[in-house]
Amino acid sequence: MPSPALKRPTLLALCACVLVAQSMVAAINLLIPQLIASSLHPSHSEVLWMVDAYVIAFAALLIPAGATGDRYGRKGALLAGLGLFAAGAATSALATDPAVLIAGRGLSGAGAALITPATLSILMQLSRPDTRAAAMGAWTLSLGLGGAAGNLGGGLAGQYLSWRALFAVMVPLAVLLAAAVAVTTPRTERSPGARPDPLGTVLLTAGLVAVLFGIIEGPTYGWTSARILGAFLAGAVLIAVFTRHALRSPAPLFDPRVFASPRLRSASLGTATGFFGLFALFFVNSQYLQGVKGYGAALTGLAIMPLPVGMALSQKLATRWRVQPRTVVGTGLALIGAGLLGASTAGAGTSYGLYACWLLVTSAGTGLSMPALTLGVVTSLPAHQAGLGSGLGTTARETGAALGVAVTGTVLAAHTDLAGGMGPALRTVALIVLAATALVVAGYGGRERPLPATAPERERVASPTTPHR
Repeated sequence: MPSPALKRPTLLALCACVLVAQSMVAAINLLIPQLIASSLHPSHSEVLWMVDAYVIAFAALLIPAGATGDRYGRKGALLAGLGLFAAGAATSALATDPAVLIAGRGLSGAGAALITPATLSILMQLSRPDTRAAAMGAWTLSLGLGGAAGNLGGGLAGQYLSWRALFAVMVPLAVLLAAAVAVTTPRTERSPGARPDPLGTVLLTAGLVAVLFGIIEGPTYGWTSARILGAFLAGAVLIAVFTRHALRSPAPLFDPRVFASPRLRSASLGTATGFFGLFALFFVNSQYLQGVKGYGAALTGLAIMPLPVGMALSQKLATRWRVQPRTVVGTGLALIGAGLLGASTAGAGTSYGLYACWLLVTSAGTGLSMPALTLGVVTSLPAHQAGLGSGLGTTARETGAALGVAVTGTVLAAHTDLAGGMGPALRTVALIVLAATALVVAGYGGRERPLPATAPERERVASPTTPHR
């Protein structure tokens, strides 16, 4: 039975969901001073967990959440995710001690992990081949708008309201979005022959949590500390055990052999690279504008608006040039690197106009490359695994973002002040982005291998009633 066509109200509802989920990644960063001075009296470690709990839960659960939507229903997964997101926001708003706020942030992150792959998977199922690139462009633009909205919302709450207000407003917003999804979004076909893989889910999730903890906390504890090295070792072991389990299981969470596809590897690396650069810029942007330029929190949130403008304008070009993904991806990622190099020259005497130009260059590169990269990841898997593909792509995106913040923070920590460390930090990130761009472009030129057969497909082939050619 064919899926219904994608309608504009459905597209708007799905994009609004992913925008809100992404906004909570960055919003809390501008509230850190208020949280430190609040009645919660959090320690330095507790403040870090208030920020990181959302990201770790979000990124670590994306692949299982995407596979869950494919198996049990994408619309149901999206509605469940909005419910968890709202419950986590309410818990955070009513928190009376740091542990409750951290738990609320983690619960909202788990909800976001269900929301993000479900929205993209539904778009893939409903859009026609000729409209798919435009739908991907709108979805990736929503991610960028979510980052900007988070900065703006966090800045306004930090200057004029309270940190509780930011979380409280997310509850009715999530309820409104759930109602919009219920009315506008049709159900799509589930993945055929779906069976749960609880052991694989636990192994992969635990492995990703360990790796993400190491990445995020590396600058705090030191990259060679026993805690961080232990986290990376535990993550590597758990992911290796998951891989062995998945290769032997008749119905794994996902088949690791999908990474035999050069396009999937390159699109995943490109996605991580783009957000590596973008979130490095996010990390220094608010510190530069407030600490060096002297802007208030609200004005700092407004000053990042060139980012969504650049993404929106370049996204139209990305749709027009969708038949040349290698060129679009290479140009877009190179622009991100160039924008970061330009931003690395900013100092106390730099005009905001010039700084905004470098924001525009970076955001134009993001808007140009991300739709093609997103489509490259998702279309590297069979159509019935669109949720899993979205989970893989978004995991790459969030891991790249965490690495961007970690690398930037490490370089900044080696300097006495932000003004002296911002240039070297952004130049380091820019050079990594440009080097990775070369690898991505080379991979896009590689020959594709056939995807491994899924368990149901292997069973059909092995069946004696199946005719053979």
